[in-house]
Amino acid sequence: MSESPGAAEGSSAAEIVPRGLLGGVLMGLANLVPGISGGTMLLAVGIYPRFIEAVARATTLKLDRSTLLTLGSVGGAAAAAIVLLAGPVKGLVVDHRWIMYALFIGLTLGGVPVVWGLVKLVEAPSRAPVWAGALVGFLLMAALAWVQLQGGGGGSREGWAIFFVGGLAGAAAMILPGVSGGYLLLVLGAYVPILGGIEALKEALSAGDVGGLVAVGTGVVLPVGLGVVAGIAGVSHALRWLFDRYQLATLGVLLGLLVGAVVGLWPFQQARLPESGEAIKAQAVEVVVDAEAASRVGAIPGAPTGTVVRFVESGEVVEIEDLPIAFFTPTGGQIGLAFGLILAGVLATALIGRVG
Repeated sequence: MSESPGAAEGSSAAEIVPRGLLGGVLMGLANLVPGISGGTMLLAVGIYPRFIEAVARATTLKLDRSTLLTLGSVGGAAAAAIVLLAGPVKGLVVDHRWIMYALFIGLTLGGVPVVWGLVKLVEAPSRAPVWAGALVGFLLMAALAWVQLQGGGGGSREGWAIFFVGGLAGAAAMILPGVSGGYLLLVLGAYVPILGGIEALKEALSAGDVGGLVAVGTGVVLPVGLGVVAGIAGVSHALRWLFDRYQLATLGVLLGLLVGAVVGLWPFQQARLPESGEAIKAQAVEVVVDAEAASRVGAIPGAPTGTVVRFVESGEVVEIEDLPIAFFTPTGGQIGLAFGLILAGVLATALIGRVG
């Protein structure tokens, strides 16, 4: 899974940087999109083994030229993609949830051949550890989906602890092929708040708003960043240890995680209108008609025109992204479009793997 130090040190910038930049952009996009694994994208463009080696060397302070080039190109491109595209991706998920979820399913399933390709490279008398590991990984993701549904199928959670865990999830997605950081954030309820924080950071930078920068930096960016650093250091070494000792079982778990992620991405769900007195973010809400506010936050599916939800105590209007989620019965056209998007997602991930 990793290159030797000597080979890494002897690599040229012309060999490392182009793949690193492409892999970084794809990894950044993957971390924004539930269902896609950043590790799978790095694997597809052929920079994954070098990236794992660079992370492991950096965590032991062996900062040679190849390590710095690899981490700099991948990390810089990923950060740029996340900052520039967090807002648009968040908007698509909030406003067109079922369409995006169908696409996410396809992108997720398209990563299965990539991980299975790793399984086939391992010479072993039996594939039993693969199937046992796959079952464990699948059940884990199914359990996460169940937890998500118990919380209303969506919604948002905020705070230092949840953002730190979100950073850990993002780090896992960078290291583990088949694990989607965006999906884990979605299950945790931290997906929309973190993307919103990144968009707020970009807006504060553009406006030169120092107070806004400090608020977003300490409230969102710092805990997420600490989680990412801790996660990369821990997961990279844990993965190397597991691959050295339990390679087939580890690949099986990754495969199960990938397939199991689809369980929580059932596409036909949307924001629903809560009842007055229902709690959102531990605060009671009320349903009122306010055409001006509705034009700002958007229409609630199935609700009368001009309907909005606001917190009783503060009077603040609840954003669409914070409303609870409910399943709906799709039309024949929606089912057909969903299947088409799933197929498009599978083909897109397969094409990336083929090019890599």
